Amino acid sequence: MEFDLSFLLLALPVAFVLGWMASRLDMRQLRFENRQAPKAYFKGLNFLLNEQQDQAIDAFIEAVQIDPDTSELHFALGNLFRRRGEYERAVRVHQHLLSRADLSTDDRHRAQYELALDYLKAGLLDRAETALQQLENTRFEGQALLVLLANYERSRDWEHAAAIARKLEAYGLGSFKNRLSHYLCEQANGCITTNGVEDCSQALSLLKQAIQIAPEAVRPRMEKAQLQARQGKPDLAYETLAQAVVTAPEAIALIAKPLAEYAIASRQGMRALPLLKAVYQDTPSLDVLDAIVTLEAASGAPSASARDWYVRHLENEPSLVAATKWIAGEKLEHEQFHPQVQRALDHAVKPLTRYRCAACGFEAKRHFWQCPGCQAWDSYPARRVEEL
Repeated sequence: MEFDLSFLLLALPVAFVLGWMASRLDMRQLRFENRQAPKAYFKGLNFLLNEQQDQAIDAFIEAVQIDPDTSELHFALGNLFRRRGEYERAVRVHQHLLSRADLSTDDRHRAQYELALDYLKAGLLDRAETALQQLENTRFEGQALLVLLANYERSRDWEHAAAIARKLEAYGLGSFKNRLSHYLCEQANGCITTNGVEDCSQALSLLKQAIQIAPEAVRPRMEKAQLQARQGKPDLAYETLAQAVVTAPEAIALIAKPLAEYAIASRQGMRALPLLKAVYQDTPSLDVLDAIVTLEAASGAPSASARDWYVRHLENEPSLVAATKWIAGEKLEHEQFHPQVQRALDHAVKPLTRYRCAACGFEAKRHFWQCPGCQAWDSYPARRVEEL
């Protein structure tokens, strides 16, 4: 059969046109998909800025479906799931990232860190610990150590927490001396709970270590004095707190009450009284004032003379708490109404006698070394709300 050359010449332009049209269609599809991905991404970002997390998640899921290779979208989506408390979905997103062979080393470490945060928020502390330990010698090691420290504190694993704190200090990430002192105090309390006051040699050893690590910290001296008093040694307890007045004068409001109690128990009230009066002259405080009144009453001073301290305090400091304590021992013109007035005043000053966390504002009746609300250490000032 003779080949028709004219047919070939006619087919070549047709094939060229068809190929050109196919390539144009592919380019259009590619440009359409590239336009769709950023559009979905920016739409999700807009929802996120407007605190519309549900819509933001839907938009990011759409963007990930269009471009499944974009790791940043996966990170954004995983963080959104974690913020909403959907920890299982967050874990799946970050595990999917870790399973990708084309992921860069830095993104792989980042995904490992985010996965550890997912586990931590979900309360899976063992898995979180394992994931964080795998970040050693990476860009995220410092952040991982801080999270690991919080994890150990949360589980009250003070020995491991101390090891991490020392490592962080060695890396130059700040001073952790006070934190280490708190850990030793927590361990000492655990020893007392387990062994009792009678066998407290280990607890005393831990408290001595805490004082050596952070000589300016007030907690180890206060807890050492409390332990000595429970052992029936109020004289030693008084001496321990007298040293704390020198090393931690800013905490005198916390020290004053037990100092007065130990002074009375060891018959050293005449030594403690001038000490507290001198401190009060420099830094007037209601707690110091109460300790002075207690010591004067124990020494046999007339009750009216002791209450005069509250009047002197009111001359310099407008204090509803001091006024309430003064009125409690006074005779009013209409004495029959005194109980009702006193009850109303006592109720009014209750919020003023609380302690407030400087980090989160959590208020409590007693002073905490670690805030129950935000878990911050040493965030409670020694002074009460009225004096802040």
